[in-house]
Amino acid sequence: MDRKYWETIAPNYEEEIFDVLRNDTSGLIVSAIEQAASREKSVIDIGCAVGKWIPLLASSFKHVIAVDISATNLQIAKEKYPQFTNVDYVRSDMSADELSVTPCDVAICINAILTDSLKKRINFFQSLSISINKEGILILVVPSLESKLYTNIIANRWNVDGDHDEKIESSKKAFELANNIKQGVTDIDNVPTKHYLKEELQLLLSLEGFTVERVEKINYTWKTEFNNPPKWLQEPYPWDWMCVAKKG
Repeated sequence: MDRKYWETIAPNYEEEIFDVLRNDTSGLIVSAIEQAASREKSVIDIGCAVGKWIPLLASSFKHVIAVDISATNLQIAKEKYPQFTNVDYVRSDMSADELSVTPCDVAICINAILTDSLKKRINFFQSLSISINKEGILILVVPSLESKLYTNIIANRWNVDGDHDEKIESSKKAFELANNIKQGVTDIDNVPTKHYLKEELQLLLSLEGFTVERVEKINYTWKTEFNNPPKWLQEPYPWDWMCVAKKG
């Protein structure tokens, strides 16, 4: 998942990429943002994509910095929300070795740290730290590895959506899949995507100077995972992790 990938997918972002805001029917992410918000504070939306969170952020904070790796994404967001004059759009790669960023009082980062590159993920978590003022709040959402494995177990056990029909085309691919899962990387639509354990997420943030205040499940329906989920399939539902942390 490099800049080229996101530039290519940007025009079809609404159709291609999972909409966390729309599918968080519990409203936990919105609630966390509202709790951290103030008309006296600044906020940075890290990995803002086409700007789904901008209306909420622009109406809740004094100043918004919308950051994304894709210039196309940023242009789409800017054209969608011309009414919000307190938003600055900045193209930046948060996984780069060097980064220049204006730190804010609050940061949100919603399913943006997805790369299968360990080096880039390390850089990204370091970038989270330098993007937030001391005592500032981070609201971070990431895919859950526990949820992904749970979903895979169900798919395999009951052959949901023809899971048994899927074939691994080569021993090389099998080795790649096995090696990836050791670091929590598993495919979404054939794209290697990083998923996180709850304890792993807490450790990574603590290493960058954050104090984790709470970790919660953002639950979704089974239709987000399966085309034809069995009617008997209920709780626990698939989920992402949301972490609220304070910069030390």
